[in-house]
Amino acid sequence: QVQLVESGGGLVLAGGSLRLACAVSGRTITSNAWAWFRPAPGKAREFVAAISRDGAITNYAGSVKGRVIISRDNAKNQFYLQMNGLYPEDTAWYFCAGSVRGVATSTGHYYAYWGQGTQVTVSS
Repeated sequence: QVQLVESGGGLVLAGGSLRLACAVSGRTITSNAWAWFRPAPGKAREFVAAISRDGAITNYAGSVKGRVIISRDNAKNQFYLQMNGLYPEDTAWYFCAGSVRGVATSTGHYYAYWGQGTQVTVSS
């Protein structure tokens, strides 16, 4: 059974930084692509960032590009989302997800494994 557990959310001032972590169990992190999503108005979820199975390719939503970095630690079987220059509009629950494909896709329905989420609140 694959389980994903997020951590690292919290309250931060606008312009601040947070690093979210997703601990993966039941599957080796090098077996899948991994991503972060968040809910958005009018959408079930909004793609934030993804990293490919081999870790060589990353993909970012335009709204966060240049402000966030997705990375992973194979030894710890975890992946991360470093978020810098946060805006109040980044306030959301952030969910980590694992894809059944190896590509760093932004398409949510390719992701079969989901965590419970971690809350990020950015105050102005």
